[in-house]
Amino acid sequence: MAKSDNPRNRRPSQGAGKNQRKPYPKKRVQERKAQAPKKSNPDEIRLNRYIANAGICSRREADTYIAAGNVSVNGKVITEMGFKVKRTDDVRFDGRKLNPEKKEYVLLNKPKNFITTTSDEKGRRTVMELVSAASNSRLLPVGRLDRNTTGLLLFTNDGDLTKKLTHPTHGVRKIYHVHLDKNLSLSDLRKIESGLELEDGTVQVDEISYIQGAPKKEIGVQIHSGRNRIVRRIFEHLGYHVTKLDRVIFAGLTKKDLPRGHWRYLTEQEVVNLKMIK
Repeated sequence: MAKSDNPRNRRPSQGAGKNQRKPYPKKRVQERKAQAPKKSNPDEIRLNRYIANAGICSRREADTYIAAGNVSVNGKVITEMGFKVKRTDDVRFDGRKLNPEKKEYVLLNKPKNFITTTSDEKGRRTVMELVSAASNSRLLPVGRLDRNTTGLLLFTNDGDLTKKLTHPTHGVRKIYHVHLDKNLSLSDLRKIESGLELEDGTVQVDEISYIQGAPKKEIGVQIHSGRNRIVRRIFEHLGYHVTKLDRVIFAGLTKKDLPRGHWRYLTEQEVVNLKMIK
């Protein structure tokens, strides 16, 4: 065989092998696999987020509390930053068990012919239909409005705030615009101011007045009692029929820019104001 015919003596042609990649060494491949990011578990969230969702503080503040040893998970104090927990874990802040569900607050301007309940065995329309698109969480109405009463109705999954806003000792301000079938006499207005004795006890309004610039059959009433149908019963007791009842203010919240049948989320400042109620 001639020297030039020996494959070992052949020179590679010009440009050969320029685009050919050499395989990675086995060790380097293993290193790459080791450095590959782990897939996150959708059932786990960071501990600081869990605490923030529970309404205790911001995530940044939660890190400070975690580092200080204020937080335990399943009975063990955790001080590690970035620690992840499951929603089913027992997470406690200063010994108090936390609920990881993010707190949400929705304000509805309720129309007529909707009942304030989560479901109705008679098939009547409920207020839950009106806010169904607002959240994936289970929001519940704070208090109630009669089927034919319109106006402001708050929904939330914040149980502590619900208890505060519905307990009469906190004196949460509720103002109603009342339409009567006839003019309210001044003497009857004074009787309501002084307090009425109903079948289930005395009822006292906070304020009552005629609506300025309107007929005397339109009345403004401020009251904090949460008794069933209390505003209607006050006027019925004196021989009047309420033809229209609209709650225009609830706990400082108003109907401004909120059309009938529509809802909106509360602003951060509005939530702060509600939580400051004593």
